[in-house]
Amino acid sequence: MSRIGIRKVTAARASGEKITSMIDPRSFACSTLAAELADEWVELASAAALGISSVNAYRRTVINFCEHVDSTVPRPRSASFARGEPDLHFAVTEWLRLLPAQYKTGSRDPGWSAGRLRSLIARRIEHPDREVVGHLHGWVKGSVGLSRGETEELDEFTRADKKRLVQAAWADRLATEARIRAGWALAATGTDPAEGGWDVPANLLWALAHNAWTCKEISSNLPTWRLMPAPLRDLVPADISPSVGMRVLLRFLVRQLFPHNLDLHSYRILLMAATGRASEEVSGLREDDVEFGTRSVMIDFSKRRARHEARQAFSSADDASVLLPSKPRLDAAEIIRGLLVLTRPLAEQAGITPVPLFLRAAVHNYTMTIRPFEGHLEGATLPDWMASQRVSVTGPVDIRRMRKSGKVEKAIAFKGRISDIADDHSEETFRNHYAHGTTLRVIAGNVIATAQQRWFDQAINGPIVLTPEDEESLEDPDTAAALGLSAEDIDQLRSGQLDMGVSSCKDPFDSPFGRAGQLCPVAPTRCLECRNAFVLPSNLPQLLLFAAHLERLQLRLSPQHFHALWGQSRVNVLAAINARTDAELAQARQQITDQGLTLRLPLGTQVEFDA
Repeated sequence: MSRIGIRKVTAARASGEKITSMIDPRSFACSTLAAELADEWVELASAAALGISSVNAYRRTVINFCEHVDSTVPRPRSASFARGEPDLHFAVTEWLRLLPAQYKTGSRDPGWSAGRLRSLIARRIEHPDREVVGHLHGWVKGSVGLSRGETEELDEFTRADKKRLVQAAWADRLATEARIRAGWALAATGTDPAEGGWDVPANLLWALAHNAWTCKEISSNLPTWRLMPAPLRDLVPADISPSVGMRVLLRFLVRQLFPHNLDLHSYRILLMAATGRASEEVSGLREDDVEFGTRSVMIDFSKRRARHEARQAFSSADDASVLLPSKPRLDAAEIIRGLLVLTRPLAEQAGITPVPLFLRAAVHNYTMTIRPFEGHLEGATLPDWMASQRVSVTGPVDIRRMRKSGKVEKAIAFKGRISDIADDHSEETFRNHYAHGTTLRVIAGNVIATAQQRWFDQAINGPIVLTPEDEESLEDPDTAAALGLSAEDIDQLRSGQLDMGVSSCKDPFDSPFGRAGQLCPVAPTRCLECRNAFVLPSNLPQLLLFAAHLERLQLRLSPQHFHALWGQSRVNVLAAINARTDAELAQARQQITDQGLTLRLPLGTQVEFDA
C-alpha cells in the first residue's frame, strides 16, 4: 500500500499566491480507486496549468464520487478501473442520478461536476498503460447524462445606481491620491529611523518608501503597544486593542504610501465605465498594454475566458489640465496615469516588470506583501467598499452589472446592431447574456408599442362618413368648425370639386401619404384609410364599385398579401356601406346600372387590379 500516498497539487490564486491542495486516498475505503482518480487529477492540473479554483473543483468531484462509492458499492476496497467487479459504470450512473439532489434546483454544479469526473476518466482511458474496463468508454464518448442547469442572469445597474457608483468611485479616487500624495510628502521630510529616531512617523514612512527597513524590522525596533510613544499611538484609533495595536499601526503606515485592495475598487469602476470593458480585462492591464498619445490612449485588452484580444483607442478630455474637476471625468488615459503613479513604487520594490496597473500592498503577520488586486479578497470586496462609501444600489452587488450597463449603452448607441455591439465576444454571447437587460426590454417594448400605436391610429383615423342628415348639418358653423372645415371647404365638397372618386377630400395637398404641398399620390386607392376623407351620399355608387373590385382582388391574391395591402381598406369600405340604408344602397345600384358607371381609378392602378 506504499503507493497509496497523499497526492498534492500546488497552484496559484489570481493574486499569484501559491496554494497547495491535496487528496489522501487512504481516507476512503475505495483507496485504490481514489488513488487512480487522484493521479489523473495531479497530471491534469499540471498539463492544463489549472488555477487553484479549478484544482479545488476537481478535488471536490473526486472526493464526492469516492464517498458515494464507499457508501453504496459492495466491497469498495476492491473498486478499481482495472476490475470489472464491482461495476463502476453502475456506480457512476447512480452517482449521476443522486447528484442533483445535493444542489438547489436548476443549479449548474451537477453538470459541471459530472463533466469533471468524465474528464478524469477520459484521461485514464487515453493512457496506454492504464486499463479501464466495463462500459465507461461509452459514457465518456456520449452525453454526460445531466442537464447543464440554468443561470440567473444579472440585470444591469440602473442609470441612477451607476451614476452613484461612479460619483463615489471618483470621490474615493481623489481621496486615495490625496492621502498617498501627503504620505510621500511626509516621507520626504524623514530620515533613517536608526539615526533620526523610531518614534517619528516621517522616519518610519521614509524607511518604507526607500525599502530600507521591513515592517517586521520596524516592529522589532518599536516598544510594546503599552509603551508606544504618543506620536505613533495617535495614528490609530484610541480604543484599539493592545494585542493588535502594532499591526494596525503598520497597516496605517503602509496605506499612507501604497494603495490597499479596497482603494482599487474605485479605479476598476471608473475604468470599466470609461472603456465599457469587463472587470478582468481592466484589472489585468499592465503598463506595456497602454500606449499614450498626445490626446488619446491605446489599450490592449485581453479576455482569457473568451481567448479574445483587442486593441482600442480612447480620446482624452479637452480639460485635462483641470486638477480637480467638479464632476467625474471618465478619461481612460488620465485615470491610468493616476493609477500608475500609485502602483509603480510597489512594482519597483517587488521587482515586477512591466508594472501591473492594479497592484496593492497589505500587511500580514508583520510582513508587507505586494500582490495583484483581488475582487473577492475577504474584508475588501466590492460590498465592503460600497459600505465604506455609504453607497447602496438596488439588486445584487456585483461588478458584472457595471459591464452590462456599458453593453446596454452601447446597444442604444449602435441602435441594436449586434455585429457592432458584440465586437469583443460572439453574437450568441450577447443574445444570451446581455440582450435580456431591463433597459433593452423597455426600449424594445416602446418600439413595438409605438409601431402598434401608429397602425392603430391609422386604422381609427379613417374617413368620416356623412349621411344625408349629416351633410345638411354642415350648414351649422359649429359642426363645420368641429370637423375642421371652412365655408369654402363645404362649398367645394358639395359642388364636387374635392371629389377624389370613392370619397371626397378636405385637403388633397395635405395627405398623410405624401409630402406637404404635394397632391395626394395614392388617391383614390387609399382614401378609405385617410383622415382627410369625407364619404358623402353622392360617393356611394363609386364606393360600391370599389368594394366589388376589392372582392375580386381578394380572390386573386394570397390571404396574407391581400390583408397586408388592402385589409384595412376593405374593413373601412364595408363599414361605410353598412352605414347606409337599404333604400340608399338600392338607389345607388340602380344609378350604376342606368348611367353605366365604372370605378374611376388612375391608369397605373389598373395593372395591379386586373393582374
